Amino acid sequence: MNFLNQLICPGWNASLNGLAGLLIIAGFLAIKLGKNKKLHSTIMLSAVLVSAIFLASYLYFHLVIKGSVATRFQDKNPLAPEFVKYLYYTILISHTILAIVVTPMILFTAYHGIKDNIAKHMKLARVTFPIWLYVSITGVVVYWMLYRMY
Repeated sequence: MNFLNQLICPGWNASLNGLAGLLIIAGFLAIKLGKNKKLHSTIMLSAVLVSAIFLASYLYFHLVIKGSVATRFQDKNPLAPEFVKYLYYTILISHTILAIVVTPMILFTAYHGIKDNIAKHMKLARVTFPIWLYVSITGVVVYWMLYRMY
């Protein structure tokens, strides 16, 4: 069962990250192109929900299934060129730091949107949106580099 979890969970987590990224883009387009506040709210709250499910799944995988043991790039990709390892760790570090930073930002931005504090919501969203999108995309990239690239 543990082997099956280790096989399935990373792909599931990457799929959730990718879905969150698509929802973030769709929510952005709903408000920027369509000026559809209701659709924007629904999509963005769906993105928050998907991101929360991702976070719970990610933490469960790393804390329970893997027992807090990090997956090393070299162990999964021993034949990868050295520069790819450094590229992977650069992306992973930026992804991890920004994921930690953006999590409360997402919650504050959503809160102000729900409370109809539009000026505050828009000010926060201008910063939150690109960081959240970057974290979602790089989450998929990290998965691809670690489990699929080689």
